[in-house]
Amino acid sequence: MAKKKSPEEIKHHPADPNVMGLRAEVLEQPITQTLEINYMPYAMSVIISRAIPEIDGFKPSHRKLLYTMYDMGLLTKARTKSANIVGQTMKLNPHGDAAIYDTMVRLSRGYGALLHPFVDSKGNFGKVYSRDMAWAASRYTEARLDGICSELFRDIDQDTVDFVPNYDGSLMEPTLLPTTFPNVLVSANQGIAVGMASNLCGFNLQEVCEATIAYMKDENCDLLSILKAPDFPTGGQLLYDGAQMTEIYRTGRGSFQVRAKWRHVKEENVIEIYEIPYTTTAEAIMDKVTELVKAGKLKEISDMRDETDLSGLKLTIDLKRGTDPEKLMQKLFKSTSLQDSFPCNFNILIAGMPKVLGVRQILEEWVAWRVEGVRRRTYFVQKKKKDKLHLLKGLKKILLDIDKAIKIIRDTELDAEVIPNLMIGFGIDQIQAEYVADIRLRNINKEYILKRVAETADLEKEIEDLQDILDHPNRVKGIIAGELKDVMKKYPAPRRTEIVYEYQTAVEDEVEEVISDYAVHVFLSKEGYLKKITPQSLRMASEQKYKEGDGPSQRWEASNRDELLVFTDKQQCYKTRLSDFDDSKASVLGDYLPTKLAMDPGETVVWACLTNDYSGHLLFFFENGKAARVELAAYQTQTRRKKLTGAYSDKSPLVAAFLLKEDMELALASSEGRCVVFHTAVLAPKTTRSTQGVGVMTLKPKRRLESVRPLSETAIQDPTRYRARSLPVMGTLLKPEDRGEKQMSLLEE
Repeated sequence: MAKKKSPEEIKHHPADPNVMGLRAEVLEQPITQTLEINYMPYAMSVIISRAIPEIDGFKPSHRKLLYTMYDMGLLTKARTKSANIVGQTMKLNPHGDAAIYDTMVRLSRGYGALLHPFVDSKGNFGKVYSRDMAWAASRYTEARLDGICSELFRDIDQDTVDFVPNYDGSLMEPTLLPTTFPNVLVSANQGIAVGMASNLCGFNLQEVCEATIAYMKDENCDLLSILKAPDFPTGGQLLYDGAQMTEIYRTGRGSFQVRAKWRHVKEENVIEIYEIPYTTTAEAIMDKVTELVKAGKLKEISDMRDETDLSGLKLTIDLKRGTDPEKLMQKLFKSTSLQDSFPCNFNILIAGMPKVLGVRQILEEWVAWRVEGVRRRTYFVQKKKKDKLHLLKGLKKILLDIDKAIKIIRDTELDAEVIPNLMIGFGIDQIQAEYVADIRLRNINKEYILKRVAETADLEKEIEDLQDILDHPNRVKGIIAGELKDVMKKYPAPRRTEIVYEYQTAVEDEVEEVISDYAVHVFLSKEGYLKKITPQSLRMASEQKYKEGDGPSQRWEASNRDELLVFTDKQQCYKTRLSDFDDSKASVLGDYLPTKLAMDPGETVVWACLTNDYSGHLLFFFENGKAARVELAAYQTQTRRKKLTGAYSDKSPLVAAFLLKEDMELALASSEGRCVVFHTAVLAPKTTRSTQGVGVMTLKPKRRLESVRPLSETAIQDPTRYRARSLPVMGTLLKPEDRGEKQMSLLEE
């Protein structure tokens, strides 16, 4: 039973909804205060403690896992079950075993996401190039640290980096790992934070080490001549663009193209793809190829299968007879992720602040950080040697009279007075006295003491040399360069991604060559059904079939390679090729355009036209009496866009549209029965597709433009009666004999 609250509690908690007889109050808070108190701490936590890598090239989750494995002795011991490692890592990383194991998988040799993996794995760890190849559970796989990790933890116990308490304060963990090479440039890394992201590509280890050495010698060295381009564990070909790469190196932002490696096996008439871009997977490629084959856009392929085995990735494409493999691959590079772009965003945490840096700036930050690490290590070693020298100097004083030291100890009655008596008897400090007092009985002979004292001179020289290192930055850089050279010798790795300086791009003309060119008849119904029929088929059966209530709207004689522009009631234009439609017969309904072109829900076709060169003009006539003339070239795009918004004005409903190859006379009729005849040459072309146009016919209230037709297709006998001297005009009432047998209607071209 709930405890009844006292009047004092009620007084001090007026907003408590549990207080009898009171209602909860809603406290207003400015949005700026909400962002500052609630949002910003969360955003900074994600940026600093989770998603963005630091100068050592690791995110916190990577660092915690690797340090745990190092602490478990897995740099030298045999592999252990991954589940053991995951459990131990939870002492530093409380985000759950699944997240920790996923991190281990990405760092593993088996998964293959890194040029130099940090985890030596055994068992099924999946593959980076496969979306569906799942890795085994942690209880089945085994792992230990790879040999290159010795370069991550070298001298970690010599004060090279700071240590902080873990999340519950029970353990200490490093804030960074003292890597002896710029791992931040070698290991690819990706992170999505709050309001920012990071995407680092990998570079070849030897090139990175050589570039770092060159940079330490000359900060203005030509990095591109040494660090040629990024390198990926999945190989492939990098399409080199000098200006593009220079911009990436300078700013840390930009993108470059990577394409798959393939070979043509003539004996079997197949294409084998054995290396793919780092950004895609084998399943994504196969899904896209399957989609294109089903859509009839890749008619050269008879089959495609995944033949990946223990020897590595292999996607096999069976070709139809007579297929040119070069042209087919150009099509595949253009329409699938066999050629993909890698977006660079070199966002790195520097002293807790995210910064987007170019390659030269990253090297500058890494060298400065590494110099500080070597200086800290040198100071640590120097201090240890100074402490030892201090002890040996005390021992040297004892050497003068060992018997006196023994006598002092024997004559001292209390154990606590041994150290003070030695300090007084020989003039040494407490540390030296304790060292002397702890010498074993067997080691008080002169030989032992003389050997220890002989070390004094060597220690003094070593301390002096260490001090010289601290005093001369060039010596520190020399040590770093020596370590980098050792890394290159220990872990040689040839470049995996081939750099292609001269390459052929998949241009549009090359794709068009494979499209058959033949004559067709095209029919469009009022409800949006389209049929493409060859002349031979049309001669055999010319009677068109339509749904009940539907009928003919437009028809054309065209080429299979012509482009179709479809205009809808939502002022949008959908672009496609006639070759995308299958040849059909007059006896079928045809393709329903709203479905075929993936139109918006409820969108319907109002008009269409065909073109092969985007020459001529489009004329749009609206109910408010205005007309717009737009160059057809305004609808041509370089990127093969399938959908254009704002295809024509939405200020008034569309009455009629024409594709105008040459100027002619048109007859406009209003709902009042008036007519205007004018020449289209008086309409000036507009540059904007959605232009409202100019007034052609002046209309009374509640009247509208009803129809537009070429003068030659009307029954008007005396056109001079209706010709306009200037626009806009109200028009002249139609005579009965000029009306013809039926009222004028929308032109069906």
